[in-house]
Amino acid sequence: MRTRRRRFKSSNRINWSHPVGRRVRMGLAAMALVAVGGAGTAIAISATSDPPAPKYNSLARVADPIGAPGRALGLSRVVIQPGAKIPLHLHQGTQLGYIQKGTLTYTVEAGLAKVMTGPGDDAKLVRPIKAGQTANVKQGQWLIEQPSNHHRAANNGNVPIVILLSNLLLKDAKPSKLLP
Repeated sequence: MRTRRRRFKSSNRINWSHPVGRRVRMGLAAMALVAVGGAGTAIAISATSDPPAPKYNSLARVADPIGAPGRALGLSRVVIQPGAKIPLHLHQGTQLGYIQKGTLTYTVEAGLAKVMTGPGDDAKLVRPIKAGQTANVKQGQWLIEQPSNHHRAANNGNVPIVILLSNLLLKDAKPSKLLP
């Protein structure tokens, strides 16, 4: 015995007042609210999210190098995402920062920083950045920072900034000391 399959005609309509129709209607309305609400939440989150904090990677470090007892000689790499800001800070020793990629917006609040270009054994001064000044430090340029240099930085561009850092800091010092 064969069972007959029912076929729906295109003229058939859902009876929205029937209990099954009401459940379907409520389910569709709930899905629409979730979809619209979820999209709104995603937009709100992406519009208000802060850029990721700069990523600091220590590549090499030696404490008490010959000629500098009580100090640590370090090499590191920092990546600063677009829109990220580095708050006011100083370094407890001398630091060199080579801009490998991107353009760093650099502001000096106290002291002086020097922007250099060229190889270390034949470097040329591009410009000093004095207290109260802001400058863009471009790819291939490098900074000389001293402990008296209180500064902040930002990535106002569209690509991540990559900085190679070499420093000679106090042995137990962190890479940077935040200032109020």
